[in-house]
Amino acid sequence: MDDLQSEKEQIEEMRAWWTVYGRYVIAGVVIAVGLLIGFNQYQSSKLAAQVEASVLFESLATHVFEGDLEDAEVVADELANNYANTAYAAQSKLAMARLYMDKNRDQDAADALNELLAMRGNGALKHVGRLRLARILLYQDKAQEVIDLLADQDNVAFAGLYAEMRGDAYAALGQVSDAGDAYRVALADTSQTVNRGLVQMKLIDLPEVVESVPETVAPAADAVTEPDAEPISDDEAGEAE
Repeated sequence: MDDLQSEKEQIEEMRAWWTVYGRYVIAGVVIAVGLLIGFNQYQSSKLAAQVEASVLFESLATHVFEGDLEDAEVVADELANNYANTAYAAQSKLAMARLYMDKNRDQDAADALNELLAMRGNGALKHVGRLRLARILLYQDKAQEVIDLLADQDNVAFAGLYAEMRGDAYAALGQVSDAGDAYRVALADTSQTVNRGLVQMKLIDLPEVVESVPETVAPAADAVTEPDAEPISDDEAGEAE
C-alpha cells in the first residue's frame, strides 16, 4: 500500500511539474526543430547559390576567352549583385581585369582590382589581385602608388613577389639603393614563386650608385695678380738714368 501511495505521489509530482514547465519543454523542442530545419535550408540555399555562381562564372570565363566585353560585363555585374558572398564574385574581378587590359582599358582593370581588394575575405585572391594592380600602376607610371599599395604586406607565400614588385617601383623612381635592397630580398625568397633569373638580371641592370665628390675649383688665370710694386723714389730714378 505504501509503495502504491509512493507511485501515486510521484505521478502527481510529475503532473504538477509538467503543468508548470511543460510548455517550456515543448517550446524548446519546437525551437530546436525550427533551428535545425532553418540551418538545413540555409545550407541548401548556400549550396544552390554556389552552384548557380559556378555556372555564371563558367559563362564569364567563356566571354573573357572570346574577348566579348559587353556580355562579360553583364555576367560580372550579376555575380557582384546576386552572389557577392561567393568566391566566384571575387574571381570575376580578376577575370574582368584581364579582359580590360586586353582591351587597353587599364583604368577599368585597376578599378576592378580595387573592388576585389575592398571585398571581405578571399585572402589569397586578394594577394594575386594586389600584385596585378601593382603592375597596372607601374604601367601607368604611378610607382609611388605601388610603394604605398605594398606597404606592410608581409605574407610569407607572396613575400618574394612583393619584394620584386617593390624593386621595380623603386627602380622606376630612380631610388637605386632601395631597388637593390628589394631585389636582394626577392632573391633570398626560397618559396620558388620568384623568377630568380629575371630578378638577378634586374639587379645587375641597376645603375651603380656613385657618390658625388665636390670638385676643386681652380682660380682663373686672369684672377691671379702680382703683388703691388713699391713706389720708386727720385734718387733711385736718378741712379737708373
